[in-house]
Amino acid sequence: MKRRQFLKSTVATGAGLIILPSGTLSGANSAGNKLNVALIGTWGRGEAHFDTIAKENVVALCDVDENHLAYGAKKFPKAKHYVDWRKCLDQKDLDAVICCTTDQTHGFIANWTLNRDLHCYMEKPLAHTVEETRIVRANYLSKKHKLATQVGTQRHAKPNFERVRELVKDGAIGELTDCYAWGNRQIRRKRYPPAQGTPPNTLHYDLWIGPAPFHPYNPEYFKGGPGMNCLSWNMYWDYGTGQVGDMGSHTIDLVWNAIDAGLPTTAEGEGEKFNPEVTPVELHTSFDIPANDWRGPVRVHWYQGGMMPRSPKGYVDLNKIGHGAMFKGTRGYVVCDYDSRIVLPFGDDADMTYYNKRSKDEVIPPLGHFQGEWVEACKGDLKTHCDFEYGGNAIEMMHLGLVAYRVGKKLNYDGASGRVTNSAEANALLSREYRSGWTIDG
Repeated sequence: MKRRQFLKSTVATGAGLIILPSGTLSGANSAGNKLNVALIGTWGRGEAHFDTIAKENVVALCDVDENHLAYGAKKFPKAKHYVDWRKCLDQKDLDAVICCTTDQTHGFIANWTLNRDLHCYMEKPLAHTVEETRIVRANYLSKKHKLATQVGTQRHAKPNFERVRELVKDGAIGELTDCYAWGNRQIRRKRYPPAQGTPPNTLHYDLWIGPAPFHPYNPEYFKGGPGMNCLSWNMYWDYGTGQVGDMGSHTIDLVWNAIDAGLPTTAEGEGEKFNPEVTPVELHTSFDIPANDWRGPVRVHWYQGGMMPRSPKGYVDLNKIGHGAMFKGTRGYVVCDYDSRIVLPFGDDADMTYYNKRSKDEVIPPLGHFQGEWVEACKGDLKTHCDFEYGGNAIEMMHLGLVAYRVGKKLNYDGASGRVTNSAEANALLSREYRSGWTIDG
């Protein structure tokens, strides 16, 4: 049974009990059916998980900022405390890990967690480079029979994602040819902040830097409020990938969910002049995606920072959609954001008689609570909508687009080997060097 069919059938049956490998039953928590959870990053995005994991056993908290650690401890007073995630992951009673740290550590924490046979929820992006993404995904695929994973693209739980998928897959716009996604956020910086002051005693700044190259402390990196602090550091190459890894992870998910894509065979990128310290604001990347069993080959595009696809009609202003997507077919367009969609047929024969509208009982059921889906998967069938294979494929494509932008040429990509076949310069940018003492395979 295919993955989506399985998810649909298990949701539809509702109260069906699932036999776990240990012989326990999934469902309502009991003394013997709670996860022992470690939360790495206890403020900002970490707080978004508090209510869900409060029903489990939160046995470990980790944060490089002791004030943030204390904030999490108010909610989970029985948990052990750590400032170094490497030591946290060696706690012997863990079942599952949730990671809400800075982007440059995501691939490391994900891979270390999988190495310890622990379930993992990783806030987006899954990893920082093409190579890191492939390492984490390969590790997960070797253990998917026993581990549940989820990438934190929580907007995926919005019902509109599945309504868009149904329109595209069922032929409302004919045969799919092109897909577009975009984001309008613009955060401009010229360079890394200069050295300013010293870290407060409660902040373990060297651990915050982690495997990335060292840059001197500046309070600029920490000025954002809860849930928005990432906008203070993720535009710098050593700490993030700008909008590609941030809102790009969420918005390309509208496309990814609809087209059942594998890895691209080509990548191209254009935008503002390359800055070796700061990721681009204006950017357009595009990819060739091979055909699958229900559609032909498609071209996928990502736009950001004011660069936009051309509107299908003058009276449709795509700029009114801050983060959205558009699908082009042989007989029309679907235009959408996270919560709504429109169908725009075109051509004299676009009478919609060709549209194979599904019956009510064939409509894809709601995902439900996104974090909750992962918790239940840890206890049961291990299936989630945004596991490390699905999320890994999407972010590998997006990272590859940044490489194409930096090289300034069309890249031919071999997804099986993870190598660019026509540019040694591009291959060198698929990975990054780590500071001494840091390894992704710990």
